[in-house]
Amino acid sequence: MIAAHDFYENDYAQFWIADHILFFKYKSNTNIDLKVAQKVVTDRIHFQNERSYAVLCDIRGVVSTDKASRDYLAQSGSILTKAVGLIVHEKVLLTISTFYLQISKPTVPTQIFTTEASALIYLKTFS
Repeated sequence: MIAAHDFYENDYAQFWIADHILFFKYKSNTNIDLKVAQKVVTDRIHFQNERSYAVLCDIRGVVSTDKASRDYLAQSGSILTKAVGLIVHEKVLLTISTFYLQISKPTVPTQIFTTEASALIYLKTFS
């Protein structure tokens, strides 16, 4: 069970910490523009209370992003992260995520996964 202070939710995402990994899940039908990207990063950093974590980021709820938000997330979105595992499930998102990794070049190790289990195996090496 997750204690109330170990869970946070805003209009776009939910996040919680378990086993030294920060779980970050975008809500269904989320459109990410620069304002949304800035909000989720600010809230995540505040939630982490200056501690760095490996991050499991479930982007299956994301329906669109723009270039400004992708660039922002690749740079500022990596603050206080040791590594990121992106969870995707649709081929379109897999293509977009691969493009993001190649073009935006996140500043921390980042990999794409289709299952939470495989992402956790990867992230545990950083936690």
